[in-house]
Parts: sequence; structure tokens; C-alpha cells
Amino acid sequence: MNPAVLRAVRSLGVLLAVLVLTYAIFYMAPVDPALRMCGKPCSPEDLEAARGFMGFDTPWWAQLGSFLAAIFVGRTFGSADVVVECAAPCLGYSFQYHQDVTSLIIERFPVTLSIALGAVALQVILGVAAGALSARRQGGLLDRVVTGISVVAASAPAFVVGLLAVVVFALRLDLLPSGGYENFADGPLEWARHLVLPWATLAFLNGAVYARLVRSSMIEQLGLDYARTARAAGLSERRIDRYALRNLALPLTTLVALDIGALLGGAVITERIFGLPGLGALLLDATATADLPVIVGTTFLGSLLIVLANLSADLARPLLDRRLAVGGRRPATPTATTPTTTTQENPS
Repeated sequence: MNPAVLRAVRSLGVLLAVLVLTYAIFYMAPVDPALRMCGKPCSPEDLEAARGFMGFDTPWWAQLGSFLAAIFVGRTFGSADVVVECAAPCLGYSFQYHQDVTSLIIERFPVTLSIALGAVALQVILGVAAGALSARRQGGLLDRVVTGISVVAASAPAFVVGLLAVVVFALRLDLLPSGGYENFADGPLEWARHLVLPWATLAFLNGAVYARLVRSSMIEQLGLDYARTARAAGLSERRIDRYALRNLALPLTTLVALDIGALLGGAVITERIFGLPGLGALLLDATATADLPVIVGTTFLGSLLIVLANLSADLARPLLDRRLAVGGRRPATPTATTPTTTTQENPS
């Protein structure tokens, strides 16, 4: 089987496994979304009618089958007297919001997309730059500072960093808004001002991973034969650094793809701290109210985005490393005068 097709099949298997676990967990959990719809008092007959109206009167595996089918053909909810239509692609219907889950996700997704793209861009730039400078000055003051900050960032809880940013930059210094969201179409400047603190919070937390990865990998790369050969040929350290960073393209691409997929699924804590109406906040509210259709729909979307991001990174690997496109053959050993043709093994 073609490797790309095999990866796609595996990705679909992972996605299906996530959905099965989601339905099974909430089926076994001691919650009944129909109770909220039924109200109080709720007789056994009314409760059963509410379950039938919402589509919860069948086993969990049958509900899962209906969910998957509704993505392609749509679905109807209700009874003979009241019918609720959910057009394809239908990810369920929220009786809490009186709206189909697909529409809820479409409304919230631009917020999450704005957070994800800005945060990933910032954390990649800062993390790669900090890691490269730290590796070049190994053992020096800058290296110790970057390493210390990375350890603190990697171990700091997101809510602590977010609240500290709000207290310092919004409440004390009054430089930035403490929360809320402005549409990009209403004003790019205000849109960016309201997202600076969420971007900085996520970049601080996740950028530490990039800094530590780049630092350790750069130290390893700069000690390999091709780097010593390049120095002997008289190449500048800056140019050697570019070769070393080029050899980090594979792990960095994979890490960036996974971060984008995860953040597009919703940065739950960050969105709650800064009052951003994104997918993370939607999922958190749905969990508090046992809104199972929203939980399943947002979980499905988040899993799909992570799977697609991982699949995209896998498919991009041959483009970043030509050895993978020609069956894993190593290039010829470079001479001292041709360091640019060298490609060493990438760290995993």
C-alpha cells in the first residue's frame, strides 16, 4: 500500500478511536443531558420522551453510528410534533444553545484560529532564536538565562502565567486589554491588541519546548563532522548555524504542526482567562452543563485537526529531507569545499 494512503488510513483509525472513547466515557458517566431538558418535576415518562427527542434513547454505539452518518447526510431530531433539522455536515444539535453544533463551531472558530496562528508564530520565532543563541554561547550567561527561563516556563501552570500577565500589563500598567475579542474586520489594530496577552502567554509556555529542542540539537549538530569541515574550509559561524538549523527542519515541522492542531482544537484555560469566546471556552461550558452534542462535536473537530496536522507533517517529511524520498539513501560524503551539500541525521 502507498505510504501516504497508509498514513491516511491510520489517521482515520485514530480519529474513530477518539470518538469511540468519547461516547463510551460519557455513556458510562453518571450524567443525563435529558434531565436538564425535562425540567423539574420530571416523571419517568417525560424523561424517556426527552431522551427520545434528543436521540439519547439508543445504545452509545448506535448514537456513534448516527453521529458519523449525520456528518455526510444530515440528521433530524425531535418527535412527530416538533422536528429539528440538522443539515450535513451535522455534528449534533445543542438543546442548551438551541443551535446545531456545526454553526456554533463556525461562530467560535475564527477566535481560536486567531489565537493559534499568532501564538504559534510567536513561540516559533522566540523559541528558535533563544535556543540557537543559547547553543552558540553554551555555558555562558545567556545560555544559563535561557535554560532557566525554559525550565520555569515548562513547569508553570497556564492559569498562573495568564493571570500574572493580566495583573501586570492590563491592571497595573494599563497597557493592554485584560480580555475580550474584537473582529479583525472591525479593526486590525484592536484585534491584535486584544490578542497580545493570549499570544504572549501561550508563546511563553510553549516556546520553552522549542528553545530546549533547538539548543540541544544545535549543540549536537555543531559538533558533527560537517560543521568541523565547514570551519576548516573557512566558512563563517553564522553560515554554519544556518546549516545546523536546516537539519532541524523535520522535528520543528512536526512540533509546529502538532501545536497548530492542538491550539485550533481550543486553548481551554487561556480562552477562559482572557474571556475569549473560542472553541476552548465552548467545550468548557458544554462540560459544565453536560451538553453532550457540543462535547462530542468539539472533541471530534479538535481530534480531526490534530490528526490532519500530524498527517501533513508526515507528508512534508520527504520534501524536507530528500533521503526519505529516495528510499533512505545517504548522500555522498561531502568534501571540505562543499559543506552545503551535507545533510546529517535529524534528531528525533
